[in-house]
Amino acid sequence: MSDEEEDYMSDAFISKIQDVKPGLPMAKRVKDAMKKELQHKEKNMMNRQKTYKEQEKESREAALHNTISNGNKGFALLQKMGYKAGQGLGKEGAGRVEPIPLNIKTDRGGIGMEKVKKRKAEQELENYRQKAQARQQNETQSLEDFRVRVRSEREERKIEGDLKKSQRACEQLDSQKSISVPREDWYWPQPEADEEDDDEAKQEEEEKEEEDETVELTTFDKLQILTSYLRGVHFYCIWCGTTYNDEDDLCDNCPGDTATDHM
Repeated sequence: MSDEEEDYMSDAFISKIQDVKPGLPMAKRVKDAMKKELQHKEKNMMNRQKTYKEQEKESREAALHNTISNGNKGFALLQKMGYKAGQGLGKEGAGRVEPIPLNIKTDRGGIGMEKVKKRKAEQELENYRQKAQARQQNETQSLEDFRVRVRSEREERKIEGDLKKSQRACEQLDSQKSISVPREDWYWPQPEADEEDDDEAKQEEEEKEEEDETVELTTFDKLQILTSYLRGVHFYCIWCGTTYNDEDDLCDNCPGDTATDHM
């Protein structure tokens, strides 16, 4: 190795190199850039010309924070009439102390626009309340109608069951007394027939109804008539399930002639 060539492994060459920690120059450069950018923004804000609205607002706020001086003509007239600063208006000083507050209108709506908006909002709120109340009433009415319908259907099924029970009891009790033909056709259970027989029976029944022109009895009416027949002829109560000895025994021991009396 010649003398002109430097030995990169020697202590003399390494001591010439500046000791720099990795990552620090970059962080310092970023921090300096952010600081310059912030200073630039602050300088721009200071040099920026304020808008007319900003200037107007600052001057208005400054004027509102300052009290009226003696140079004001109106204030001078009040002082001549005996008014003192901080005293209320009026002879007894019971009036307004502070000036009427200033309300600045910032939007482009008309003078009465706020009242119109308020009235419209109140009307919409009232309409919403009325609709909600009507909907609640409809739901309540629908629920009540459903309950009434279910109750009516339940009572109708119970009446039909009592009628069938009475028909079977009537047929059995009539047979015990050697009664071969019921007083009315519906006093005894109707036998189940085929479709053809059923059609013929319906046709005969329709012809009979046209001839007699009688009013068709409801299930409830049939039940009342049949229970009266059972109680009067056989001294039998379907709800007690008992055949009494005579009419006096029936009246003394049976609660009544309806299902409600036996509850």
